[in-house]
Amino acid sequence: MTKAELRAKIKSLVKDVYKDADKIEDAALAYDELTKFPELKLIIVDLLTVQFDDFLESIDWVAPRPTTFRINLLNGQNFILIFTDRSWIAQVEGKKYYLLNLDEEERAAQAIARILSYGAVESPEDPAEVDTDFGGGGGGGDFGGGDTGGDTDTDVDVDIDTDTVTET
Repeated sequence: MTKAELRAKIKSLVKDVYKDADKIEDAALAYDELTKFPELKLIIVDLLTVQFDDFLESIDWVAPRPTTFRINLLNGQNFILIFTDRSWIAQVEGKKYYLLNLDEEERAAQAIARILSYGAVESPEDPAEVDTDFGGGGGGGDFGGGDTGGDTDTDVDVDIDTDTVTET
């Protein structure tokens, strides 16, 4: 490789890097939280790559202290990002990942990829189309136990045969 080829290669790589940075800035403008909290933008890029805009629906600022964000994905799933003094914490499906450690950051990215693979939550447009028949046949059936309510009074006639009753 000659010097000219090396320079041309470096120039093309620099253009690619800056193009990605511009793409991140353009995508971040759609989300107010990313412009207010630049650290959040860096974490989201680490977890979802520079193409994060293809996967995000919205970002909600949930709590001021500790600063907590709900990241809503396009498929209806979400995960939580919490900013602490030392690091960010990603909470995905109830499990916490401390993003200070590289291996936990990788596990968090894998967990996010897993919830992205669940696909979109499908709901029928017309509630009348919902199938409420769950199989199981008809009727209730007698499960024993009887009525245990105390609100009704029942008259009971008891015939006592005095010949069979013995006192001890």
